[in-house]
Amino acid sequence: MAMWQVRKRSGEVEDFQAPKITQSIVMAQSNVGITDAEQAKRVGRLVFSDLQKRLAQDRVIGTDQIGDAVERILIDEALYEIARAYIIARERQRQETRAEKQLGVVDDVGLPYNSIVVIRNKYLKKDEQGNPIETPKQMFGRVAKTLARAEKKRGAWEDRFFDVMVSLRFLPAGRTLANAGTTNNQMANCFVLPMPDSVEGIFEVVKASSILKKNGGAVGFNFGKIRPKGDVVAGTTGEACGPVALMKILNDASDILLQAGGRRSGNMVLLPVSHPDVLEFVTCKEDESLLPHINYSLGVTSKFMQAVADDEPWDLVNPRNGEVVNTVSARSIFDLASSLAWRNGDPGMVFLDRVNRDNPTPQVGVLEAVNLCGEQPLLSWEACNLGSINLAAHLSSNGKRTMDWKKLEESVRLGIRMLDNVITQCSYPVKEVERMVKSNRKIGLGVMGWADVLVRLGIAYGSEEGLRLARKTMKFIRKIAEDESARLGREKGSFPNFAGSLWQKSGFKHFRNATLLTIAPTGSISMAAGVSYGIEPHFALAFYKEAMGGIQLPEVNSDLLEVLRDVGIDDNGLLDEIAQTGTIQHLPQIPEKIRKVFVTAHDLGPSDHVLTQAAFQRYTDNAVSKTINLPHDARVEDIEEAFMLAWKTGCKGITVYRDASRKVQVLNVGKQARKRQASSVKRRGRREGAVDQPLQAKKLRSSVASRDECPQCGAKMQMAEGCATCPSCAFSVCSV
Repeated sequence: MAMWQVRKRSGEVEDFQAPKITQSIVMAQSNVGITDAEQAKRVGRLVFSDLQKRLAQDRVIGTDQIGDAVERILIDEALYEIARAYIIARERQRQETRAEKQLGVVDDVGLPYNSIVVIRNKYLKKDEQGNPIETPKQMFGRVAKTLARAEKKRGAWEDRFFDVMVSLRFLPAGRTLANAGTTNNQMANCFVLPMPDSVEGIFEVVKASSILKKNGGAVGFNFGKIRPKGDVVAGTTGEACGPVALMKILNDASDILLQAGGRRSGNMVLLPVSHPDVLEFVTCKEDESLLPHINYSLGVTSKFMQAVADDEPWDLVNPRNGEVVNTVSARSIFDLASSLAWRNGDPGMVFLDRVNRDNPTPQVGVLEAVNLCGEQPLLSWEACNLGSINLAAHLSSNGKRTMDWKKLEESVRLGIRMLDNVITQCSYPVKEVERMVKSNRKIGLGVMGWADVLVRLGIAYGSEEGLRLARKTMKFIRKIAEDESARLGREKGSFPNFAGSLWQKSGFKHFRNATLLTIAPTGSISMAAGVSYGIEPHFALAFYKEAMGGIQLPEVNSDLLEVLRDVGIDDNGLLDEIAQTGTIQHLPQIPEKIRKVFVTAHDLGPSDHVLTQAAFQRYTDNAVSKTINLPHDARVEDIEEAFMLAWKTGCKGITVYRDASRKVQVLNVGKQARKRQASSVKRRGRREGAVDQPLQAKKLRSSVASRDECPQCGAKMQMAEGCATCPSCAFSVCSV
């Protein structure tokens, strides 16, 4: 029997493996709806015999020689349909290989072209001319080696870290993949900085945030301490500029960094709903061209949301002295926010009292801001690093597909350890950030590929069965994550602020990380892994994605094609129509049971989105980033419904986006614009953008400092460092 070495297209050489020939034939069969394992094995044996006759004297053969032999045997055996599918697949692979060479990347992992594009642009080390100087496998090796330096047995852990990444079961977030082991080595994803009410303090924070953004981080702020526009400024005859003017300073600083050749840097600004400038804040991006480097959200509480539900008045309070300066209808703020979110996606909402209910270190401080996409509440000067489990890579394929819980447990444990090691190995450009991070050691392990899991299991997104599986999966991940952090606490020591934390109070003797779980958007790493984003439904079943300098990345759902072939549907005209519209809901020739499972974001109503977010939030100690994507013809009332339901179901924040409400958007469906019908979206018939007029201002009340009830959420105020502060929603009477 001839035994060869095989030279792959990447140039790598590996041992000849006969089963791979059979696997390639099985794949060609599946592309034409045929399942015949015996036929594939028989053809594989014939191919092997052919290779022995022709190449017995060779020591190294090429993959093209093997492929040519497969084609010959398939044609000789009159298996013309399978031969055609095999030839098409080979040609597609050749085209991708040529395209990859044009990118200057050697694919030594076996990734799809789209994945290579993302990895090349985002994560591979490059020379001064921007040309890649490492391969994907070398990139994973660099990250594994860097993180393993935090272990006593480096070699063993390096191998395990590498394996879980190269198999795409777990990927750290972008900053870790790009920066680990480089001269930058700043691996944290998200930061929160304070924003004090003084000129000196403000510009010190702008400086610190610029340093962090220069090194690849996005930064969140709470502007609740900034005195309102027109307020007095001690020692001068001038007036305060207010929070919105300061947002422009942050935006301009980010723009300067971008123009200087840096990475696009983002800011998340949160303003408590009790701030006197709240209405100006809500409308600050009415023109979508303004403040392009800033996301913003209202910081709301259950007290406010109940006031909206009951149509009650709402006090606006000067944070400088705690005095009520105006009283408006709570619904006027809510309606205005909903109207603006309907118009272009901003603002979102963060439920501050819900966030602080899960604050693991209340003895250290109040959580008053979140990161750029809202999934990571943090203390001032704190940072967090993220990573995600690819759930789609944990489905077993033995007969009926199921979740491989044992495999998932292994990935969760490795993910927790790797993210904890990021904290140890990360180079922090701001010392105060390093001190806070290492005091709490917060990490955020999340998931991606959820929509892929559902369609492969035949479960409809947002269905009760889907919600049960979401809760079961996240509950399992939480249990394993907590156990692993407790193990690491015993092995390496608990986080320094463990004493007095919720973990200690709940009975743990050791605990390594103040937080463990975060569900992030996972845009780029999902593309690198070739799976759906985070816990989002499929945006479309066929679409193009515009990103990274105008490159168009085609996305076609392979699971749908497989299911259609299984039921005998392979009409090219039908597939073209799916590619044009992105959905199959309007195609009666596709069986209803398939249409129920293969839904897209715009096929769903607000409740389907929000209830899925709430299901994952139930077992996530940080927060969940999810966009409530609605069709273009959704109305303001649908936005209001989503905001209210998010509050009622225990979400920590919410972002809503109506399709094509902005002139420029990253995701585009099909090849042409389409008008979508939102049959599942409820209508309530109210006037779009309706806003109640403010009520007459009440008389000024006494200072909040003289009473113990928070005017924003009703919780008991606490004195900290001479300042009355709410431990629930972070309202403060501080004047810095």
